Amino acid sequence: MARFSIKARIKSFSYAFNGIIFCLKTQHNFWVHLTAMIAVIVLGLILNVSKAEWLLLIFAMGLVLCLEIVNTAIEYIVDLLSPEHKKTAGLAKDLAAGAVLVGAITAALIGLIIFTPKFLILF
Repeated sequence: MARFSIKARIKSFSYAFNGIIFCLKTQHNFWVHLTAMIAVIVLGLILNVSKAEWLLLIFAMGLVLCLEIVNTAIEYIVDLLSPEHKKTAGLAKDLAAGAVLVGAITAALIGLIIFTPKFLILF
């Protein structure tokens, strides 16, 4: 096992940021999720959500972005390992995309539970 190194830890962060930047530059669904995240943040500020509600919203938003990044990684790995079309390779990609969808639906439900009562009070 290699010795602990601050330089190596800093370098590992640069790799992680490279992955995030790659998603920002290339993944349209990542942009959609970021747009939704910005909307949620703005709504949260306008509607003055509680600290507990912020925690749930931040967790949900982070979960969706993480799932999108993992989905992208899985797609690239599958394409690398199986450049020709195979049913199992397609299924692996579908499963990863399904995980993102489940996360996004969960985040949307959390948002609805938090924001709906606040909107109803306004009307």
